[in-house]
Amino acid sequence: MIPGSILFSIGISVGFLLATGLILAALLIVAEKKILNYGACRIDINEGERRLEVPGGGTLLSTLGENNIFIPSACGGRGSCAYCKVQVTEGGGMVSPVEEPHLGAEERKNQIRLSCQVKVRKDIKIHVPKELLSVRKYRGKLLHKRPLTYDIVELRIELLEPNNIDFVAGQYIQLESEEYNGHDRVMRAYSMSSLPSDKSHVELMIRKVPSGICTTWVFEHLREGQEVTFSGPYGKFHISGTDAEMIFIAGGSGMAPIWGMLRDLKERGIMRKATYFFGALTQKDLFFVDELAKLQQEVSWFRFIPALSNEPAGSDWKGERGLITDVVARYMPDCSKQEAYLCGSPGMIDACIKVLKKGGMTEDRIFYDKFA
Repeated sequence: MIPGSILFSIGISVGFLLATGLILAALLIVAEKKILNYGACRIDINEGERRLEVPGGGTLLSTLGENNIFIPSACGGRGSCAYCKVQVTEGGGMVSPVEEPHLGAEERKNQIRLSCQVKVRKDIKIHVPKELLSVRKYRGKLLHKRPLTYDIVELRIELLEPNNIDFVAGQYIQLESEEYNGHDRVMRAYSMSSLPSDKSHVELMIRKVPSGICTTWVFEHLREGQEVTFSGPYGKFHISGTDAEMIFIAGGSGMAPIWGMLRDLKERGIMRKATYFFGALTQKDLFFVDELAKLQQEVSWFRFIPALSNEPAGSDWKGERGLITDVVARYMPDCSKQEAYLCGSPGMIDACIKVLKKGGMTEDRIFYDKFA
């Protein structure tokens, strides 16, 4: 057995090395921005649709954001979410090791890059989707924050400036946290659960992530009446224009875009047949059950099927049990004519896609929003 004093010394040494590494990384960033002078650089967007003259040294993602062009990013620029892809046709430099796992052969051929990893060190030419050029930054006030479960809260935000937002059910915003406990401001992506017809408010369902900078701020520091900042709308996750029957699958805060979609369908009088499979561990993870049961009573086209995968055997639960993928397979053994709308973690979505394809659904009829 190793003596405690030696273990303590090893811990101190490891901690010192980690701290030194972080300090050196921070110094390198400061050196690049402050000491190295790249001068003024030009960013040409969409072959002259927009032209920017900016100081060199920053990342393409942050530089565009400083000029009110907001590229989506769910990981705060760490290169882990791969949301911030843009086409860099000139001046982007070599693909970094951080980018490599996120870029397929076709994307590399088309010069797709992660904008958070591309440095603006000389003139750059890029292409971005036109809808991103209309993304705006908003200032709002938190009207209420209410718990939905032990680890999910609902936020309702009143827009102050601008005072309205146009979006499609299924899209998301990027909420900006404030500085707290030594943490810098960060932006994180959250789907909107509110109705698109309510243009003066935005509603979100946010699950607390252990050690998550933004979710910790939301749960422990954000108060009703406080002003908040966000940008949006982002995303292409929305209901198609067909009349195919729909299968919705989500659990936890993945309900957010689906709750917005279902109410939007009802409000617009669209009567496409739809089934929502909601997966949870136990009854304490369920929420909006009464609201969804009420919707099921109000319209003839909707069916709600919650399922619990870890509920104790002796409980009073009368609903479905098992993994949500198994429940979907039981109810929809042949889903070749339906469309599917999924929201959740990459693992959950990949498992659902496998089940749906086994049931005959083609991949072009499966739409999803993967959490980073």
